[in-house]
Formats: sequence, structure tokens, C-alpha cells
Amino acid sequence: MKSKYFAIAFALFTSVITSQTRPPESEISMRNRAEKIHKSVITIDTHNDINVSNFTAEKNYTQNLDNQVNIPKMIEGGLDVSWLIVYTGQGELNKQGYKKAYKNAVEKFEAIHRLVEIYAPDQIELALTAKDVKRIHAKGKKIAMIGVENAYPIGEDLSRIEEFYKRGARYMSLAHNGHSQFCDSNTGEKDGIWLHNGLSELGEQAIEEMNRVGIMIDISHPSKEANIHMIQQSKAPVIASHSSARRLCDHSRNLDDELLQMIKNNGGVVQTVAFSSYVNLDKHNANDQASQELYKEIGNELGISYLTWDEMKILPEADMETASQNAQKIEKMAFSRKDDINTQFPLVNVDDFVNHIDYMVNKMGIDHVGISSDFDGGGGIEGWNDASETFNVTYELVRRGYSEEDIAKLWGLNLLRVMTEVQEVAMKLQKSK
Repeated sequence: MKSKYFAIAFALFTSVITSQTRPPESEISMRNRAEKIHKSVITIDTHNDINVSNFTAEKNYTQNLDNQVNIPKMIEGGLDVSWLIVYTGQGELNKQGYKKAYKNAVEKFEAIHRLVEIYAPDQIELALTAKDVKRIHAKGKKIAMIGVENAYPIGEDLSRIEEFYKRGARYMSLAHNGHSQFCDSNTGEKDGIWLHNGLSELGEQAIEEMNRVGIMIDISHPSKEANIHMIQQSKAPVIASHSSARRLCDHSRNLDDELLQMIKNNGGVVQTVAFSSYVNLDKHNANDQASQELYKEIGNELGISYLTWDEMKILPEADMETASQNAQKIEKMAFSRKDDINTQFPLVNVDDFVNHIDYMVNKMGIDHVGISSDFDGGGGIEGWNDASETFNVTYELVRRGYSEEDIAKLWGLNLLRVMTEVQEVAMKLQKSK
């Protein structure tokens, strides 16, 4: 018996000595391990905006364009899945506004289908289920999925929800920046003006129809009150396709601890977003204010105006495209002249971004957190400023001690789990009628 106790004590002593004397993992070893993990997991970015001008026979995602997400950049960065977004800015709540918005949405759906069916079917394929994602990934192809940002194009015709599902949409938000016919937007916090005090009656009907059809409910842009109503009413888990933690960054687009807890209880997932001003507002504002002066100076030199992303979002679609091109041109020219600004006012970076992942994992658990960028829609941070830099997020997660299993969940398995559950709920609802 004594020899047994001695053996146990010796083993414990040896373990302590070994852990105290084992040298820390080298950066080279850690990077090699991170690269192996990055290749083995399915990496999903749940929010990438699109411009239909990049979906033509002459100019499309098979080329390494100046935008943040395209197939060459996905290959370089090891990004497997891009959720391409059918975004429509908020307009007038009338038949004319709905008609124009619907036309915009259809054009974006059709653009995405052209990419996967005509321009690059050998390189990228549209996925409609979690099984599709795994099947396509196993073939070595990139994967496109479709999300709808702002249900405004639905108008008052709820049959369009099923239409959008058939066009490939697998998540949808009921509002963007500005109150919709379905619910209030987070932007109401700024002026204290609300239209519905949460969900409208039409919004409640839309939630029921989304549950029935099998579209994930995205709560990233609506108001807190609207989000509470949606979570309470939904028979399926919800997602926040691109939001971060309000406790770390006090922006109305982020989610407070009460909403995080509700999403956890609901079984949903929050896709942490790499949008500079939603990650660290103080750092963002300090650098942005200094940068704006440089951008305006360069704009004056070129004889063109520089508009911020928020200023562009309220423009008509055609004017927004021109403004975006001007901004990209100016920012590209400013790149070599920003060193002093970035030294004095450091950019929001991957470290700041993963702080939000850490916080939400601690609050909600590893099964309820994911990753998004909002690329080509204002997103991007130092270290993950386009799809080619996607590995840097995995590397930081490894540096912080996340296991391969954890990283696989964060990069996509959590989102696919919710998607599957939403579709299972839809099947039950359809069978019950």
C-alpha cells in the first residue's frame, strides 16, 4: 500500500516539476500549430457586403479586385465560407419605396447566383444547409451563402419571405439604419425617436413566417426592445450576424449583457464583428479624426469629396457607388502617408477584436460565439483588413489558449448548429399545418 501512495506522490511531484521547467512554446511552434488548425477547421465569415458592379462577366470575384473579399483573397487567407449580403438601405415606408427596394434586392440575389452558376462554378458553390457547407468544403471549393440585411424590400407582402428563402437567403434582419415597417432600428437611440417601440404587428407576423420557412432571424441592427421581442417570440434560435459586446464598446450596434444572456438562453449565437468603431470606439475615433483631415486634404488635391461610411449609407445607390470609389482611391493614396498618424493614434487591431470574443465566451459559453468581418461594408481592422489576412484571427485565438475544438466552434460550427436547428424547427412547423 505504501508503494502505491509513493508512486502517486512521485507522479504528482514529477508533473509539477515538469510543468515548472517546461519551456514556453516558441513563436515558430505556435504559428505552425495555428496554421495546422486553420487548415483543418471550416472558417465562416457571416457578413460580407457586395457591389453588383463586381458581378459582371468582365469584373467579378474570380479576380483579385480592390475590394476586401473575393476568391483569390479567400484562398490566400484560408477563408472557406463568405456570407454575401443582400443589403438595402432604409427608404420611405410606402409602395414606391418598397418597389425600389425589392428591385435592389433581386439584383443582388441574381448577382450572387451569376457568380456561383456562371462565372466561377468550379471555384465556389452556394450552400443552403450545414450539410452543403461540409460537402462543398470536402471538395476543396469555396462556399457562398446569402444573408439579407434589412427586410425592407419585403414591403408588406410576407410571401416574399419564402421567395427570398427560395432565392437562397438563410438569414435576414428586420431593420437596418432607420426604422422599418417591421421594427425599430438601433439608430433610434441617437434621437430617442421610435416608430413601433419594438416590433410592429407586421414584424410579429414576419417572425412567425421566418420560423416557418427556416430563415435565421438576425438581430444585429434592430433596437434592443425589438430584439427582446424577437427572441421572446421566435420558436427557433436567433443570430446576431455582425455585432460585438456593448460592455467593451458602448455603441448602439453592440449587444449588452442582458441581450447576451437572452441569446444564450435562446440557443443562439453572436458573430463578433471586426468593425473598428464597434470594437474600440475610443481608439477608432482618435485615429479616425486625425485620418479624416488627411483624407480631405488628398480629396482637395484630387478635386473629389471624401465621405465617411455613415455619410455614404444615406446616399442613393448610384451616388453611393461613386462615393465609395472615391473613398477607396483617397484611402489608397493616404496609406503611405499615415505612418505618423497610426504611430500617434494606434489602429484598432486583432487583439482588440479577440477581446470581444473572450468577453462573450466568458459570458455566454463557447457554444454561442462566432466571427464576422463586415468586409466591403465598413469592416476591417489592423491585422484583419481583408479576407487574405483571415489566418491572423486564428493565430491570436491560439495565442490565447483556445483549443482546436473551440476554434472550430468559433469559426463556424456554432453558426451551422443554429442554422440546422432553425431548419429543423421549420420542418416541424410545416408538418404541423
